[in-house]
Amino acid sequence: MEENFRENKGKSIPKHQVIFEYLHSRILAGVYKPGDRLPSEAELGKTFDASRITVAKAVLELQRMSLVTRRPGAGTHVTSRRQATGYTLGLLIPELGRTEIFEPICHGMMRSPFARPDSLLWPSVSRGAATGVAASQATDREAIEQAEHMAQYFIAQQVAGVFFAPLELVAGMDAANRKIMRMLERARLPMVLLDRSYLPYPESSAHDLVGIDNRRTGFRITQHLAQSGATRLLFFAEPNSASTVEARIAGFLEAARQEKIEAPKVRVAHAQDQQAVRRILDETAPDGIVCANDATAARLMQMLIALGRSIPEEIRIAGIDDVSYAGLLPVPLTTMRQDCNAIGVIAMATMLERLEHPELPTREILLPTQLVVRDSCGSRSGKSAAAFAAGHIPAALATAEE
Repeated sequence: MEENFRENKGKSIPKHQVIFEYLHSRILAGVYKPGDRLPSEAELGKTFDASRITVAKAVLELQRMSLVTRRPGAGTHVTSRRQATGYTLGLLIPELGRTEIFEPICHGMMRSPFARPDSLLWPSVSRGAATGVAASQATDREAIEQAEHMAQYFIAQQVAGVFFAPLELVAGMDAANRKIMRMLERARLPMVLLDRSYLPYPESSAHDLVGIDNRRTGFRITQHLAQSGATRLLFFAEPNSASTVEARIAGFLEAARQEKIEAPKVRVAHAQDQQAVRRILDETAPDGIVCANDATAARLMQMLIALGRSIPEEIRIAGIDDVSYAGLLPVPLTTMRQDCNAIGVIAMATMLERLEHPELPTREILLPTQLVVRDSCGSRSGKSAAAFAAGHIPAALATAEE
């Protein structure tokens, strides 16, 4: 413990965050099991040389995430719930297997100390979509029909609750998502939304949601790009993106204003094909591009290289997610890392809390993200795409900033 503390102490991390991460990691790892009493605030204050107020701030964050309970005179205990025996929970995740963040989210659910793996149920349907290209109308219809079939399946199976990641990148997704929600609501199935709302940003639904703080994430990555030297900023996304992208755009615009970069040097564009990208580059001449996510950044990077644009010398680029291949792209990608495993663990805890206490107010639990700096933003002495093409292998390991 002391070694971990000394390691964190060298970073510019608020002390309450150090204490939170210490306790949070041990709860997730099962070192502190459901029902276990955590060290007292006085003990934690002595260990971390922190005030009672600082310790309380860390413990309150764990309590907000429903991971601990605090009782006067009894101390703080890891939330003690009965195992999910008797609960069968549906996974309505149309993008599972296609969008990389959802597999580790599901793993987090299965690793939760509050559930057993066989409590999670999903129908064996697959979506036949081509990755990296515009989906056809037939494919969009197929995606919607399969999502509706999953909802009907869970209703027929009388599951106790449903984890739902609303459709995105599909024409007609808004109407489809609302239809699916009405089906589940009529069946009176408790729901926890994963990653995104089915309503446009900044509207909130009547259902719990667990994801990341997208507005702050968009702000932080844009701020870093601007402070790395970019003066003409573009936010790039694909058509029919999820509501999370609108939140990221809001953060993007706010950061641009703070960095005193104003229109017409700040633009937002939605496109998929190389011809459209070429037109956008000609019209906006950006030297810094924030992409809606890493998958979009990877496709854009390929198009920029094909168009002869140098990264990061001519155009800096950044993404959001920190998927497994982000550091292996032709120019390793600067991005914002989200803790998908923690999202899964907290989503399971949120669902069980909802099942046991349906009277609780609706909650949006938004986890922080972490800036990961690589070569694509130009703030490291890495290799450009041209150097990579000449046979030089770029560094794949990330340097993380808190």
